[in-house]
Amino acid sequence: QVQLVESGGGLVEAGGSLRLSCAASGRTFSWSVGWFRQAPGKEREFVAAISWSLGNTYYADSVKGRFTISRHNAKNTIYLQMNSLKPEDTAVYYCAAKVGVGIVQRSSSYDTWGQGTQVTVSS
Repeated sequence: QVQLVESGGGLVEAGGSLRLSCAASGRTFSWSVGWFRQAPGKEREFVAAISWSLGNTYYADSVKGRFTISRHNAKNTIYLQMNSLKPEDTAVYYCAAKVGVGIVQRSSSYDTWGQGTQVTVSS
């Protein structure tokens, strides 16, 4: 069973950058990992995902060109580099893992979730 722990959230001014980390324990090679976010009063939304073994990635339109998802195999860690942050990026960010190399945006497809990390972007 994979377990996930996020870190790297914080407070940043608009236009700034943050890097989130998602450290995974367990066998992850055949899994895909996604980042989701949930702002107060809003539904959880897909941000980005990566297939651990294939390395292919997919992004929500709202973050494309600003966010980059990547993996570090030796550290068993997924990163979300967030640049040009906007106030509307403010949310709790979660990483989640699912069995299989296919990338999907539905949160219900993911089996394992981290505890979340807060990202706040001030204007």
